[in-house]
Amino acid sequence: MFPSAFRLRSQQRSPLSRRQWRVFGQFVGLFSLCLALVVGCGSNPNQAPTSQAESSGGRVTIGTTLKARTVDPADAYEIFPGILLYNLGDRLYSYQPGTTELEPQLATALPDISADGLTYTMPLREDVTLHDGTPFNAEVMAFSIQRFMENGGRPAFLLSEKIESVTATGDYELTIKLKSPFAAFTSLLTFWGVTPVPPDTYEIGAGQFQPAAFIGSGPYKLASFTSDSIKLDVNENYWGEQPENQGIDIQMFSSPANLYNTFKTGGLDVAYQTLDPDQIASLEREADSGGWQVIEAGTTVINYMSLNQKIEPLNDPRVRQAVAAMIDRNLINDRVFQGQAEPLYSLLPTSFDIYEPVFKEAYGDGDFAKARELLTAAGFSEANPFNFEIWYPSASTTRSIVANTLKESIERGLPGLVTVTVQSTEGATLWENVEKGIYPAVLSNWYPDYYDADTFIQPFMSCDQGTIQTLCEKGASQANGSFYYSKEANDLVAKQRGEQDVQARKEILTSLQNILVEDVPYIPLWQNKDYVFAQSGVDGVAIQPTQQFLLWSISKG
Repeated sequence: MFPSAFRLRSQQRSPLSRRQWRVFGQFVGLFSLCLALVVGCGSNPNQAPTSQAESSGGRVTIGTTLKARTVDPADAYEIFPGILLYNLGDRLYSYQPGTTELEPQLATALPDISADGLTYTMPLREDVTLHDGTPFNAEVMAFSIQRFMENGGRPAFLLSEKIESVTATGDYELTIKLKSPFAAFTSLLTFWGVTPVPPDTYEIGAGQFQPAAFIGSGPYKLASFTSDSIKLDVNENYWGEQPENQGIDIQMFSSPANLYNTFKTGGLDVAYQTLDPDQIASLEREADSGGWQVIEAGTTVINYMSLNQKIEPLNDPRVRQAVAAMIDRNLINDRVFQGQAEPLYSLLPTSFDIYEPVFKEAYGDGDFAKARELLTAAGFSEANPFNFEIWYPSASTTRSIVANTLKESIERGLPGLVTVTVQSTEGATLWENVEKGIYPAVLSNWYPDYYDADTFIQPFMSCDQGTIQTLCEKGASQANGSFYYSKEANDLVAKQRGEQDVQARKEILTSLQNILVEDVPYIPLWQNKDYVFAQSGVDGVAIQPTQQFLLWSISKG
């Protein structure tokens, strides 16, 4: 899914490298088409599958316009394989369905954490058997985590940067020691790749992956995996509750138009995110007459603009604040998304209870009077206009429309004072050049790895090496293209990572949002909405607050 030009950093993995593996793929096709799940039973992705009424034995038909590069848990780092692994495997911890409340899954209790926050001890279930009959125990889990870290897969850094050692300290007791305290570690253990695999079948070694096979402990077994279809069969020996269906049939389609048309004609049980705004609006309008359900959910995907402080005049905070005041999120939502997005006023998604709409309070939407005041104070005038350049990946139609909508709005609101130039380049080139400081402003998005505020704060506001004078020379903000450096922000990011007290950590994260709105290294823009379409008689279809899709809960009447 990601171009080979992208390089993998095994230890000091920057967020841009993370973006290069994970986020760029969202721009390869039309952004609005990035996650369409559609279903069929045939082998031709352009051919309508057998109708849902003919699907055999209570099996549910689902599909996607994406390709699943791999289902090896040590290498899968894209959204669609992640959904598959979440349903094929189990994790030490999961979330209570419909909530963001952590609960044990393969563990039997939340971890016992040492006073210094470095050692996590977890009791494990004794009644679990893997798909091939391998008994699950602490040695199997330790092996699987070690393999995740050592094989050098795309998500390896998530654990390798944080774990000092993982040990079976009993038959059913796992102990993990961290390199430094990390308050979000239990949440990180919900990542889809932290799942047990049998040591007799899988190997530890650089590049030792099994992309088209999976043996785990979850409610489904992988029955077949090809380039254009995937089948999941029910694991009859699953230790937990059995799925509500008899299996899942997934087909990868070459075009989202097939998703829309095939679902409308009854060929699919479920169509899942994301169609064009026009197609979504059509399915919403025709739901009653068409006999299908529309399920709307929020997402944890944030969209933002990075501002490069190494390029004048964006080194002046007044100019960055002026840009923030120029942005009209409501206009973007109406014109680009037809109301199918949500304006975002912090880097944290709105689903977090510590989300503060700091940019709305400070800058509003399209407040051109404030922007004029700030630009005038920074020395700009009609005789000396501010030339603002916005970049986006050329494959993203959505970002093209957003950029040009902003251009029209800003130039109309500040005639003669601001000139906006919209530029694009091929995605791989764009992300490679972002960390080099080539572009003044870039439209980007962010897919989190796990459900915790840290994954929306640390990758943007921290810096490993830099000064106020040099800005960020190495680290997260350099990789994300803002080159932001703040000793105060660095200290607070580190402090919240080690803070085990929930309320104290919330206060730190609130302080970081206030710093963000004052310094403006990034401007939050919008948050995607998620849509699922299900035929009448198909129940249990829902997107979780953590963005997972629980296939085992879907039933057919």
